[in-house]
Amino acid sequence: MQGAPDGLARQLWRVVEPIHAILYYAPEVIDEAAKLGYDVDTRWPSYFAWRAAPLGAVGAETVSSAFYSFSPRLVEAHIPAAWEIAAPETIVERRLAAVDQALRNLLGDERVASPEVAEAARLARRAASAAGTAGRPLAAANAGLEWADQPHLVLWQAATILREHRGDGHVAAALVAGFDPCELLVSFAAVGAAPAEVFASRGWTPDEWDDAQARLAARGWVNEDGTATEAGVKARADLEQRTSELAAGPWQALDNEVGRFVQLAGPLAGQIAASGVLPRQSTLGLSTRS
Repeated sequence: MQGAPDGLARQLWRVVEPIHAILYYAPEVIDEAAKLGYDVDTRWPSYFAWRAAPLGAVGAETVSSAFYSFSPRLVEAHIPAAWEIAAPETIVERRLAAVDQALRNLLGDERVASPEVAEAARLARRAASAAGTAGRPLAAANAGLEWADQPHLVLWQAATILREHRGDGHVAAALVAGFDPCELLVSFAAVGAAPAEVFASRGWTPDEWDDAQARLAARGWVNEDGTATEAGVKARADLEQRTSELAAGPWQALDNEVGRFVQLAGPLAGQIAASGVLPRQSTLGLSTRS
């Protein structure tokens, strides 16, 4: 695999994340959630159902552990209630159908059926199949699902495994670096990933946010106004670098074909991003540079 593994892994995350993220924002997915019976006035009832379903009918404590940066109260408001509306296996089936329609509408049937998408799917599946899942619950849960028959859905499934593999590694890196769940968000806002108001959607109260900010300030990582100090910028950069290092492994399975994957999948991710279906500001941090 050519290039610095951590830097290339982050570049590849910027390719796979938009492909995966349509699950949370595409109108076709929202429509499918409504058909299943979820309240779609806000994104969280279906978000927790879509993302947690591969884990099975688990409780709030398990989902809070895996999702990490969400307030446990927010998780408890939706899990296990999500499984009373639809069984996890049904949700997994319907999310794939919703993504199918979303990708067809976003990319067009001709592009979805193109040899380029088929090749991108083949490469992505090879990388996803090489992703180690020990200690990575969300990656493992998605890797345990059956592969779809259609290449564009294989591409989406592979992107999902790879982004959850990175996310699981991010949690591990955060634990080692000493960021608790709320501090992880405060530090991200402090370096300008998105305004603090955007991160409020994760369910932490203003007092909890202020307490987390005070803990980071005591370490010398944030200023009184909530912006990151030089040491805080470095701590966050070190965290992101370690995350990317931990995410690099699967891509090594592609060796010299990594560039070909970027050539094929990059324009697809760009078309999704340009469609306006993804928010301009979110907790994904796609607009940040590190």
